[in-house]
Amino acid sequence: MIRWGIWIGTTSGIVLGMYMWYVELVTGKKIYTLLMNVDFIPVIGNIDWPVVMEWLFHMVISWAIGILYAYVFMHKRLRDTNRNRWLLSIGLTAGAAITYVPLTLLAIKETPALTDEIAILYWLIGHILYAITLKKSFQRS
Repeated sequence: MIRWGIWIGTTSGIVLGMYMWYVELVTGKKIYTLLMNVDFIPVIGNIDWPVVMEWLFHMVISWAIGILYAYVFMHKRLRDTNRNRWLLSIGLTAGAAITYVPLTLLAIKETPALTDEIAILYWLIGHILYAITLKKSFQRS
């Protein structure tokens, strides 16, 4: 279960991270910066982390989501139906997607504004891709 959860968390996390990176590169909207930002966290926020460590922080969250997703179906907490796989994928991802507001409010470095509708749209599209990848990766496990 943990191995499967790490697998689906890895694939989903890579898809989200690469999407956000590409969108920021092309549009200048700082959604990748927002995704990777930890500057507001006491102690670790004071360190200028290399990109690989920022990715590790991002992946740890994604692995936790992947493990929870796998746990729910492998331990029969929900019936393993296509509908339930989609519902859980969407539910877990929606929880991650709403972090746009607190992450933006807490960020010290420059990130998109709370009122930047285009950045919010890109953020939500990225999280929709995450939900799809989460579900599809579990399906292939």
